[in-house]
Amino acid sequence: MHGTIDGFYYGLVTPISGYLMAFLGAALGLRCTVRSLRTDRSWKPAWLALGAASIGCGIWTMHFIAMLGFRVDQVSISYDAPLTVLSLLVAVVVVAIGIFTVGYRGTAPRVLLSAGVLTGAGVAAMHYLGMSAMQMHARVDYDPTVVALSIVIAVVAATAALWAAVSIRGFRASLGASVIMGLAVTGMHYTGMAAVSVRVHEHSVGATLKGAQALEMLPMLIGPLSFLVVAGAIVMFDPLLIMGDDEPHRAGGGTGPAHGRTTPVDETRTAPQAPLSGSRY
Repeated sequence: MHGTIDGFYYGLVTPISGYLMAFLGAALGLRCTVRSLRTDRSWKPAWLALGAASIGCGIWTMHFIAMLGFRVDQVSISYDAPLTVLSLLVAVVVVAIGIFTVGYRGTAPRVLLSAGVLTGAGVAAMHYLGMSAMQMHARVDYDPTVVALSIVIAVVAATAALWAAVSIRGFRASLGASVIMGLAVTGMHYTGMAAVSVRVHEHSVGATLKGAQALEMLPMLIGPLSFLVVAGAIVMFDPLLIMGDDEPHRAGGGTGPAHGRTTPVDETRTAPQAPLSGSRY
């Protein structure tokens, strides 16, 4: 028989909380990537890695929180911890590949498209890998059309995110891009969840499985959340990002410390002339 699925067991708490995590990860990732364009080449990989890890952790945390609200009335659900951790690693690695690609090779159409497709497919793989970590006495089926739609959304969202990461300047523009990216990631997740149907084996109704229940896996959030807090602290206390030094140079305003260079000091001041010899006072 078909199981009764409830994807919003806690109401709007899980989708809103998940969206906020996706937004936070995107915002930190964009700021770190912008910072990588304004730093010495030796520090560029570090900023790109921090940005990629922030976006990846934000995406995975959004998925994890959303799954806390997923229930099938007829059966209990447990989760395979190693697969869940693997989905986190996949999210970070695929985003890192995309970020480093556009960070070093730019946003030429061919580069952006290939990086976006790879990253989007990886994000979708993270989602469905996390879904496969669910354990229940039931068979999970997917609607291929809706799955394909979720992958398209993931690819479009990833491509837009990679373009924004190296093209958008200014705090307000980055904030707006982060809002859109958070919505796209959340939309991809719930589109993928709409593809799910569960067929419960009648003799298994009410049976339980060995494994961690959703709430028991909450401690797994501590690592990604702690990382996002640390990344946020680094971004908040970085002088260039605080002063908005990632803004484009304004016409006629390209001098001064805010633009990475100082006005040279004129050291050839006119010295006081000595009185002429023989002059009288």
